[in-house]
Amino acid sequence: MRRWLMLLPLAIFLVVAVFLYRGLYLNPAELPSAMINKPFPEFSLPSVQGDKTLTKADLLGKPALVNVWGTWCISCRVEHPVLNKLAQQGVVIYGVNYKDVNADALKWLAEFHNPYQLDIRDDAGTLGLNLGVYGAPETFFIDAKGIIRDKFVGVIDEQVWREKLAAKYQALVDEAKP
Repeated sequence: MRRWLMLLPLAIFLVVAVFLYRGLYLNPAELPSAMINKPFPEFSLPSVQGDKTLTKADLLGKPALVNVWGTWCISCRVEHPVLNKLAQQGVVIYGVNYKDVNADALKWLAEFHNPYQLDIRDDAGTLGLNLGVYGAPETFFIDAKGIIRDKFVGVIDEQVWREKLAAKYQALVDEAKP
């Protein structure tokens, strides 16, 4: 019995080591989301630009990307020109300005252009919390009824869009056609 007690710390160490080793090979862009195939959370938050209050109802009617971003996010700066290009091509993008200073967000959008048809101000991070956001940038794919169909964590660059995300968005657009 005493021998088993002496081996217990070694067994615990080996189990933990196996889990940590396995974690080295997980893709952080494929973080699971409990929100997939669930309705976008209800919210009532101000717009980044202006005094309008936005709600979930404002997101309904057409498939869209919901991009979580912040001026404090270095990766968001890398992603932003691609989002502008996608918006010019007709991709519907809504923004969630996450845990940011609104004056900084307004300056950012004036300087780098605004790809968002709506931009939700989530100063306290409550919407982000309800979405299960880990950080920024994160992008949710919603259908015309406001159901979250997919999620991408990380920078959307031209290659990622072309190889991984464009077909997902197009499938939502095709699904919404009468």
